[in-house]
Amino acid sequence: MVYSDVDIKKLLKDGTIKIKPLEDGQIGGASVDLTLSDEWSFFKQEYIGKIVDLKKVDFHKATHTKHAKSIKLRPGEMCLAKTVEKITLPTDIMGKLEGRSRYARMGLSVHITSAVVQPGSNNHQVLEIVNFAPFTVVLHAGMKVSQVVFHSMESKSSKPYAKFGEIAKVQ
Repeated sequence: MVYSDVDIKKLLKDGTIKIKPLEDGQIGGASVDLTLSDEWSFFKQEYIGKIVDLKKVDFHKATHTKHAKSIKLRPGEMCLAKTVEKITLPTDIMGKLEGRSRYARMGLSVHITSAVVQPGSNNHQVLEIVNFAPFTVVLHAGMKVSQVVFHSMESKSSKPYAKFGEIAKVQ
């Protein structure tokens, strides 16, 4: 089951789902808009145009992080961006990250493949943003480029992400 805005507000009010910070205007008909923080990660120059063995190099090693109010993404360029909001979920609710159509129609993909907000999460979401447009785009901290849709699960997960997720502990 996908939760509606009525369900989401109820779950937020009773503390089942926590999203901090959150403004009322971020809640849509069946989703919650997420905003970009001022933290951006880009591939280090030493990896651009090279062959990278993914068994030996992970994104922590291959990227550098900077804080900025805005960044430019050239055509085909990718960055990692963190959401302002921290999402805390119980073990029987999961989220799914989606892009927002206004940006998708301009060639922006806000998550390449990792769209699942695992049950038991307690972290900020990291978005893999790619500019597929034939022009450079400017992204700003505070932009609502993504949204999360919540789904109930028939049973609780035996592997809550905040406890078992390797990357979850540092987000």
